[in-house]
Amino acid sequence: MTKILIASKYEKVEGSLIFLAGSIQGAKNWQEEAIKIISELKNLKINVASPRRNVSVEGDFTDEMYNEQVDWETFHLRRAAKKGVIMFWLAKESEHFHNRAYAQTSRFELAEWKVRHAKENVKLVIGIEKGFTGARYIRRRFSQDCPDVPILDSLTETCKKAVELALES
Repeated sequence: MTKILIASKYEKVEGSLIFLAGSIQGAKNWQEEAIKIISELKNLKINVASPRRNVSVEGDFTDEMYNEQVDWETFHLRRAAKKGVIMFWLAKESEHFHNRAYAQTSRFELAEWKVRHAKENVKLVIGIEKGFTGARYIRRRFSQDCPDVPILDSLTETCKKAVELALES
């Protein structure tokens, strides 16, 4: 049975963890769809960490809330790096925010984990939705530096590959 971990709650988990990395602000709720896809696969004992909160935040996202979110994500990213896989889904922008570059945090995290994959052999899977800006550059750089990292075109195939790699952990 798949156990779902949602920010910002900490729970003890055993076994492999798939961290769902990728855009939240400006992106459709692809995390919910990914959880459904992974959960419907054969009786898997895989944990899934989703940084998308179940509730929307009214008013300002305070410094305290921001730090809580970043700390939760960092903890679970590191946990997935040790036993599991970090799955990036680079969804195309569905809503534009003028005060923020789309996927700015995801792009930073992708670069960080690209380096960690090269140095520490962290398991990564990348999916890129058609229409995601910068996809050609990301594909090119990964093909040069990390050709063993799978890059897929659909969320379903990305989830399946993440599960396959998580089961090898």
